[in-house]
Amino acid sequence: MRFLFLLLLLVNLLFLAWIRWVAPTEVAARAVPAAAAGKLQPIRLQREPGAPASTADPGPDARAAAAIAAAACVSLGPFSSLQQAEATSAELQRLGFATHSPRAATDEVRVGSWVRVPNLATPEDATNALTSLQAAGLTDAYVVSEGEPGNAVSVGVFADPAKATEVAMTVITTGFTPEISDRMRTLEVFWLDIDRQANGSLPALDALPGAPNGDLPLEMRACPAEPSAAGQG
Repeated sequence: MRFLFLLLLLVNLLFLAWIRWVAPTEVAARAVPAAAAGKLQPIRLQREPGAPASTADPGPDARAAAAIAAAACVSLGPFSSLQQAEATSAELQRLGFATHSPRAATDEVRVGSWVRVPNLATPEDATNALTSLQAAGLTDAYVVSEGEPGNAVSVGVFADPAKATEVAMTVITTGFTPEISDRMRTLEVFWLDIDRQANGSLPALDALPGAPNGDLPLEMRACPAEPSAAGQG
């Protein structure tokens, strides 16, 4: 009797082992035809080496940064006057950079960070918001009459992003929700084309003289396809 009990126990254990380890492998082998199995590819996370690159548009800022990183020449500006461009050129040459003569252009450029209160319900709400903002010391605020959907109040355009953030915090204390965006305009300006140094270096914007108060904020762009060849400045 004892022998029969042990025999049945052994059979049950073997059956359990077959269910857990052998049967799943056989079922999987039947579920995937041999021809298809050879075509299966390992699953990779997007950031792993060899994973397909994302086709999403990286955005204008990322595209501009990539263009600058690959460029042998960059354009520094915009400068509102030839004198300002020439003074910056002299400073760059002192730092060891080769510069071309200032180049005049008509371009859409960023004039600063625009702080505004958009999407107010009615013109009366915009007028009331203007009164509150001016009472808080934001005396340059005005109701936008053109080019802005709905009812909006412009608080100001600031070359210094830190100043724009400070003003936006003041707007919040008056009970309104500010919005900060780049303010763009088409202007007659000057650009300074600069050759990358042999070691790949480019000038650091914070190492240059600050733009005069109220002037255009400086930026870098990749040089045009055929940069000015007027000679060294």
